[in-house]
Amino acid sequence: MSETNYDVIIIGGGPAGLTAGLYTSRAKLRTLLVERMIMGGQVMTTTKVENYPGFPGGIDGPELMQRFQEHCQEFGLEVRSGEVEQLSETDGIKTLHIDGEAVTARAVIITTGAEPRKLGVEREAELTGRGVSYCATCDGAFFRNVPVAIVGGGDTAAEEALFLTRFASKVYLIHRRQELRATKILQERLVANDKVEILWNSAIAGLIADNSGLTGVRLQDLANNSERDLELAGLFVAIGVTPKAHFLADVVKLDDDGHILTDAECRTSIPGVFAAGDVRKKILKQIATAVGDGAVAAIMAEKYLTDLE
Repeated sequence: MSETNYDVIIIGGGPAGLTAGLYTSRAKLRTLLVERMIMGGQVMTTTKVENYPGFPGGIDGPELMQRFQEHCQEFGLEVRSGEVEQLSETDGIKTLHIDGEAVTARAVIITTGAEPRKLGVEREAELTGRGVSYCATCDGAFFRNVPVAIVGGGDTAAEEALFLTRFASKVYLIHRRQELRATKILQERLVANDKVEILWNSAIAGLIADNSGLTGVRLQDLANNSERDLELAGLFVAIGVTPKAHFLADVVKLDDDGHILTDAECRTSIPGVFAAGDVRKKILKQIATAVGDGAVAAIMAEKYLTDLE
């Protein structure tokens, strides 16, 4: 076996990647974590995390991720800024091209995450975190006794609409068609809930805001192209996610939506390549589940390397 730069390379610096880095570094494996943007992933855009255990009263997303990073670096995790452009394997050695430089490892853990699909309307980025959210389970509790809306028509949109009824005074479900894609039982629960109103054949034409944040949306009726304004304190977008695995399409097996397919131990279709967090196909996408994935992937990577020796 030829000499490699690292035992493990982790691609992605969100909760899953940092947890994996903590475990592999603590196990005395030479580990490099590569993050192309800001360390901490999507959690860095979360103003307050209330559902991660151990922080009664909540903790700001950036502070939580800073703690993750400091903890990892106690054990010598090496961190590098850069973009992984390609991953290949020859005789068990994984070669990653990072900003044009070839770096090798015996095992790779992919934790590149996924990003919510955006509506693509003006001021969406500006109002994210100021009334616009992509995670009802993360942010729903901030919208108590006020009207909110959720955009989408699948199971996620339906489930999050029902979740939001615990807090909001009114929940509008905005859907482009006359029929939901959500399972029948979820549709029945939506119809049975007095707080939920489904706005059929409707799309968001614009966002309305003042200095404090979102105050409403402009709705377009797709049946007759008419428009009206709807007063809201919060808008939740649930129209799917885009996994950040495009550069792996010809390397590991993906599902139709681009998520990496793994088994329960986070193993991909290539021995020695693991995936953890939102980039892999899974039911729940939360910080807690990303941390669990990262730990599993790291332990399995350590076992894989041990078995090679």
